[in-house]
Amino acid sequence: MSDDPYGDEQLVELYDLDNPPGDDHAYYRALASGARKVVDFGCGTGLLTRSLVAPGRVVVGIDPSATMLDYARRQPGADAVTWVEGDFRAVEPTHDADLVISTGNTIMHIGNQAEVFSALADALRPGGVISFESRNPAARAWEQWTREATYGERDTTVGHLVEWLDLIEVADGRVIFDAHNVFPDGHDAVYRNTLHFRSPESITADLAAAGFTDITIHSGWQQQPLAGDSRLLVVHATK
Repeated sequence: MSDDPYGDEQLVELYDLDNPPGDDHAYYRALASGARKVVDFGCGTGLLTRSLVAPGRVVVGIDPSATMLDYARRQPGADAVTWVEGDFRAVEPTHDADLVISTGNTIMHIGNQAEVFSALADALRPGGVISFESRNPAARAWEQWTREATYGERDTTVGHLVEWLDLIEVADGRVIFDAHNVFPDGHDAVYRNTLHFRSPESITADLAAAGFTDITIHSGWQQQPLAGDSRLLVVHATK
């Protein structure tokens, strides 16, 4: 069992196929309009990161997974991005970024949210923007993370895969589950994931403590109003 769900080169190859560009990428690209410097925290394979490259714009992609970044660096247009391996401690306090984004529910993988928000705030200029998405705990998505509900088989570039999730523990907003990936040779690559589900109130409080203002949370990429059981939380705040 591995604690790095993104450490398997074969599965990283499938990441962009499983997470293609959609309304989320369009939303973040629109935010970057006019930005001279963008930091993508938790950039993963860099699919969105590379699309943010524009003349005169500095784009920085930060991720703790060496496997993800190795893949990102091999993709077309990767040379235009500054890739940084590390967690929030790798974020330089330059105070000059116009925009910091954190996509793919990256924030949910982080236990020390308040500390991370402070580090990201130090990367931004006054008036700079942070935006990210998370899952609303009120929707209780983890209740469907069982073998029965998630079992599937498919043919991929790495062969025929059998996949499912096993819910391990739910406590104090922390959800632990195992992702099973059975390869054609019968090897079951099991990756343990820990996600932190935080309420809109908790996210707002930690952002405010880090010095952010004008904090808004919507339930979708077109600024849909937040409802109690909304599945998605799209967060936007100003330094």
